Amino acid sequence: FRDLKTMKKKMSIRIAIDACMTVLLLALMGRQISGESAHEWLGALMFVLWIVHHLFNVRWYGNLGKGRYTPYRIVQTIINGLLLIAMLVTMISAVILSREVFVFLSINGGIAMARGLHIAGAFWSFVLMAAHLGLHWQMILGMARKRFGPCVPKARWLIRAAGALIALYGLSAFIRHQFLIYLSLSSSFVFFDHTQPAVLFFVDHAAIIGMFVFLAHYGSKALSRRK
Repeated sequence: FRDLKTMKKKMSIRIAIDACMTVLLLALMGRQISGESAHEWLGALMFVLWIVHHLFNVRWYGNLGKGRYTPYRIVQTIINGLLLIAMLVTMISAVILSREVFVFLSINGGIAMARGLHIAGAFWSFVLMAAHLGLHWQMILGMARKRFGPCVPKARWLIRAAGALIALYGLSAFIRHQFLIYLSLSSSFVFFDHTQPAVLFFVDHAAIIGMFVFLAHYGSKALSRRK
């Protein structure tokens, strides 16, 4: 019984950390809104939470060489590996570009390259983290059902319809915010529309997260049926 309580406590901490990282991810995308100083400190906090997240999930790395690789597990491993690379690129380039948090390191070279890598790494981290969240969405739904009870069929279909609408809006925002340009390393600067209200900017990016969660969730359900 004590072990069960410990497991539940660890799971609650993991979910809280992941929720904080998702909120921070949104905040970090709005560098022009938060300002350079806040962006750096929020990025440093993300780095700390990212390390803690991996410490909580260290057993996953230990199990990589064990068991059978189903289509779902293959996709999950690829996405996790790419996310790890994208986050490392983002954080290393952030240290090079830092003018406040890591200024004591006195790094002067490689700024032009680091800027392009930081943008690509940040946008890939954003997309892959959303997909990573989508792969675990079934677990989140299961926890919600345990806490609040199962949904009636009508409510379930309404939730699915709302998810589809969010995904469609997210696709529109993905195109409007020119994600493909930044993901392909085609720009060293991020265009920011100063006429767009800050609230709408974060709504757009939350919808983009929703789109990738939607795609990863239903994609993973299809993969899980395949042996």
